[in-house]
Amino acid sequence: MNRTDFLKTSSILGAASLLPNNSVFANNVTENGIDKLVDAEGNFALQALPYQETFLEPYMDAETVHLHYMFHHGGAVNGANKDLKMIRKALDENSVETVDYWTKKLSYHLSSHILHTIFWTNLTNKKTDPAGELLKKIERDFGSYDKLKLLISKTSKDVDGNGWGILGYQPYTDKLTVLQCENHEKLTQWGVIPLLVIDVWEHSYYLKYRNKRADFVDNLFGILNWDNVAQRYATGLKLVK
Repeated sequence: MNRTDFLKTSSILGAASLLPNNSVFANNVTENGIDKLVDAEGNFALQALPYQETFLEPYMDAETVHLHYMFHHGGAVNGANKDLKMIRKALDENSVETVDYWTKKLSYHLSSHILHTIFWTNLTNKKTDPAGELLKKIERDFGSYDKLKLLISKTSKDVDGNGWGILGYQPYTDKLTVLQCENHEKLTQWGVIPLLVIDVWEHSYYLKYRNKRADFVDNLFGILNWDNVAQRYATGLKLVK
């Protein structure tokens, strides 16, 4: 899989064979392609969730999942399609006075689409912990899993305004890295492959947790799917070989 394929499929589901045959996520890869960013015509597309909207309760309520997925993630998909359409229109008409506006909007909306697409498969309905090669990498780069938890938890909680906490793999240095991303695209690093993303926009938690972002982040560790993170890490290593 090359880097272009990665951008189209986020980071793992183009390599569905890495997923266990009995995994709900593996089944969804075959049937729905949750990580696919585009449809057969090349338009950005919102794929079906890999589980029912009640799947993440009580940590994340069904109403929040529904609104988050349909209107916030879905809105980003619609926005990205419009942005791309306007860029093409400007080029076709040889009128690029506003193209900088639409390229900025595309950066925002497409980044949202990518991160949300990863976010849904980063969650499950049971507690998991890192293991195997991923755990070894975490211990090498952060000292221990507990230290990583402290770092990504604090990073996520302290995002100014809306944004994300991200654990990523930086292929240029062969290291895991933790990012604090404002909005969907600010403060990121070139080349980083997102493995685990924590959405701290208010729409992720406000219905259940009100203004207590820290409680939401703490509780999210009860449903983070580290098996999915490990699969993304394995795929990321293949992308850079």
